Amino acid sequence: MVRILTLNLNGIRAAWKKGAEHWLLAQNADGVAFQELKAAAPDLDDSMRAPASYHAYYAHAEKKGYSGVGLWTRNRPVSVLSGMGAEEFDAEGRYLRADFADYSLISLYVPSGSASPDRQAAKFRFMEFFYGHLAALMAENRATGREFILCGDWNIARQEIDLKNWKGNLKNSGFLPEERQWFSRVLDELGWVDVFRSLYPDAGESAYTWWSNRGQARAKNVGWRIDYQIATPKIAARALRGSVYTAERFSDHAPLLLEYA
Repeated sequence: MVRILTLNLNGIRAAWKKGAEHWLLAQNADGVAFQELKAAAPDLDDSMRAPASYHAYYAHAEKKGYSGVGLWTRNRPVSVLSGMGAEEFDAEGRYLRADFADYSLISLYVPSGSASPDRQAAKFRFMEFFYGHLAALMAENRATGREFILCGDWNIARQEIDLKNWKGNLKNSGFLPEERQWFSRVLDELGWVDVFRSLYPDAGESAYTWWSNRGQARAKNVGWRIDYQIATPKIAARALRGSVYTAERFSDHAPLLLEYA
């Protein structure tokens, strides 16, 4: 069995203070994908740079205290690639790929567009570029048999079941028609699989992975499902079970764990 975990930390140093490190090490995951490090390389301490039993890799944003992704892997990868060839977004630390013998694990952080119209425009640019990148990965899968698991915060809830207040968010970033249609094309046209949803097609509130810090959204479970593991079909079909861990709070996101045969 292979256990893969993904978590948007909303700041690795803040999450560590809330106990994330100890919880993560206890999960016995084979791969851990992080998003939103909000830390530069010099900001990481030894527990982050060299965690027990793991090889750790990071892609940091050039902007201080912003974005960034990481991967912890039980086995040493054959190679690690930071960025996907899009200068605007590679500078923000949004993509990190680790290649093993027959599969690749990717940590991904799709931009949020909620801060301003400019950021929404950047999100749309990212989506346009990334669609082509996803098509290229699927072509690599067909040509070589290499399987892919993309873990991360996609900042899009695709279906009404994926958020509590869907009617009130029809015009908000993260649930815009253009974003949802794009995500559906990734699945329906390119052939990628939303692994958790394939296992639990009717999961609603138990599937939420993010809650606003406003009001009592977490306490009332007014959440969104925006963290995913998206995989190529063959490895997605080997998924056995999945869960969202909400017993402790390390971030405004919750960890998503999936197990593959």
